[in-house]
Amino acid sequence: MRIEALFLIGIAVFFGLVGTVYWFWAYEQGGTMMLAGTTLLGLLPGSYYLWWSYRMKPRPEDRDDATIEEGSGVIGSFPNSSVWPFVLGMGLFLIVLAAVFGIWLLAPGFALVISAGIGVTVESRRGGTV
Repeated sequence: MRIEALFLIGIAVFFGLVGTVYWFWAYEQGGTMMLAGTTLLGLLPGSYYLWWSYRMKPRPEDRDDATIEEGSGVIGSFPNSSVWPFVLGMGLFLIVLAAVFGIWLLAPGFALVISAGIGVTVESRRGGTV
């Protein structure tokens, strides 16, 4: 995870420098905020991966002395298809629409977000569809 962490932190540093130059060159707030957001999108997961890379044993792809045989086998488990990411997306979409069309859309939006959270939790604990 160390390589991925350094890659993401490198992206954050690059866009941080570009954002700083952009701010002093253009004095434009919209583009500067987008570049700041891109910096955070690289820095937050990159720092999290770096934190975990110090706390877990190195994977075969992280070690220089690893052989091909060490990387073989089961890669991991992948989740089944589920309706809950769609429900979560619709709930968040309604919450965003509440800023445009009225605060009354917050209630169904939060209801969908909470039901999606409960649904994905129950589904992951049971190991199948709910």
